[in-house]
Amino acid sequence: MQATVKWVDGVMFLGESGSGHAVVMDGAPDHGGRNMGVRPMEMILLGLGGCASFDVIGILKKSRQAVSDCRVELQAERADAVPSPFTKIHLKFIVSGKGLKANQVQKAVELSATKYCSASIMLEAAGVQLSHSVEIIETEL
Repeated sequence: MQATVKWVDGVMFLGESGSGHAVVMDGAPDHGGRNMGVRPMEMILLGLGGCASFDVIGILKKSRQAVSDCRVELQAERADAVPSPFTKIHLKFIVSGKGLKANQVQKAVELSATKYCSASIMLEAAGVQLSHSVEIIETEL
């Protein structure tokens, strides 16, 4: 896996993944940015949410759960120092579908967190306290 990050100006950077996708990162005006893109630490949080959601959806589909939507809301705390790494992150999974089994949804979240999600495992190894919760919404497909 590879990526390239190129400085544009100020504190704006253009990141390009090895698969050819690009994203703009920028800082807040009080840090010399123009607020034209996500912050680098937000990218880490988004990556965690994407990685975990990828796993949860895959596990639920394999267990034949009729999922119609999955959203994860992430709340993070950072150290009040420089550097200011994440100290705690809570992932709240909101999963919608018809006849979803709560135990299957919970199991999918746990498997992602403990076995499959590389981002979760990496952040926990770095000392970040991760926690998870699940909300299930019954829908008609």
